[in-house]
Amino acid sequence: MSSVSLSSSELASLLGTSTTASSSGIDLSSLLEAATGSTSEGIDVTTAVATAITAAETPETQWENQETTIEDQESALNTISTATGTVETDLAALNSSAGALSSIDVSSSDSSIATATADGKAAPGTVTVQVNNLAGTSSWYSGYSASSSTGLSAGSFSLQVGSGTATDITVTSGETLTELASGINDQDLGVTANVITDANGARLSIVSDSSGSASNITISDSSLLEFTQAEQGTNASLTVDGISISSASNTVTGAVSGLTINLAGADANTTVTLTATPDTSTISSAINQFVTDYNTLIGEVNDQFTYSSTSEPPLAGDSTLEMLQNYLLGAGSYSASGNGSISTLGSLGISMNNDGTLTVDGTTLDDAIQNNYSEVQNFFEGSSLNGFSSSLNTQLQRLTDSSDGAFTVELSSMKSNYTNLQEDVSNFQTNTIAPLQTRLTAEYDAAEIALEELNTAKEQINAELGNNTSSSGS
Repeated sequence: MSSVSLSSSELASLLGTSTTASSSGIDLSSLLEAATGSTSEGIDVTTAVATAITAAETPETQWENQETTIEDQESALNTISTATGTVETDLAALNSSAGALSSIDVSSSDSSIATATADGKAAPGTVTVQVNNLAGTSSWYSGYSASSSTGLSAGSFSLQVGSGTATDITVTSGETLTELASGINDQDLGVTANVITDANGARLSIVSDSSGSASNITISDSSLLEFTQAEQGTNASLTVDGISISSASNTVTGAVSGLTINLAGADANTTVTLTATPDTSTISSAINQFVTDYNTLIGEVNDQFTYSSTSEPPLAGDSTLEMLQNYLLGAGSYSASGNGSISTLGSLGISMNNDGTLTVDGTTLDDAIQNNYSEVQNFFEGSSLNGFSSSLNTQLQRLTDSSDGAFTVELSSMKSNYTNLQEDVSNFQTNTIAPLQTRLTAEYDAAEIALEELNTAKEQINAELGNNTSSSGS
């Protein structure tokens, strides 16, 4: 007689369960067969439990797939939000009274006498300048001392800058010129003291930190060092468009709105013409930068409306994205009424393609800047910073506003949903999977023990009946 083997039904009977389902709701028979075959003298507990857990984790897998979808959506929306912010930055630069559109180049007919630079308030045009004399800086020097390290006799002198309060400079016995210069500089009197050495010895020089008559230095009671004035502090004298101007500095501001005139030399008989013209290169570069960043953004948006037979974009059907697309495509139809020949992007040489991207005709754009500068500026800035730049920027800010913008709200919702899914996964693991794993392990451990006991009992019965367990038959 052959030996008796344990079937899955017998094992289920020992466990007090049916072969259809265990107390945990798991199909015990099929799991046993998957783990050990239709009949077995042992159970692979680890495999059996893992198979059951994998089946039980199906809802968790679905949640994790949803997490992945949200991650893809969040990444795509962040990319688009960043690209939108870049376009906003470009628009802000085109909507500033001191921005790129106000960039002016100034040329000089004689740069050895005068040049100029422009700020955002300068207007194209010409200015004539004649320079009678430059602003001078007051300076004094002392009599000779043997060297910079020779000790001086005790004494003092008075130093005054312009109409300021006179300061008494005390010289202690044995003090050197180097030490005296350092002591003067430490007092921050509006002058700079240095020791100048030549073949005849060392002298102390004192020079005003500012040019002009108001910063002229006066030194008195100086018998100790016998000071001599080298230069008088004087104002620059010039005419601007025939009007006499006095300036304490050779950098003249305020004489012409938006212009800083830099004086380099004096010649009362020479008239210098300063010509301010639009900085075509800077202005064109700013406009082209906007177009480049706009195209990057519309390209990111277009990607979310591109489907394939096997997949769809993360933000397919997203209403916020549709809003952004409408804003961008609407930019092509913006019109600045009453702005002469420059009223649309097209009149600047900027055309919109079928996919919403923009193309710039550089020749047309440069021509518009050179010949219709004020109209180009007004197109983007409007009469009071309310032109094209402001119009589009205001729309985009409805999406990017950090408090209630559509992007902000949607990203916040995505983060919240993702967090909830993470909590669902964590709770499911804690409250369902972990207890189930513990229970199944206990069940299969018990089944393994029961199987061993049953096999032992069968061996004993066979022995008592005289069966040879090693033979194949009777």
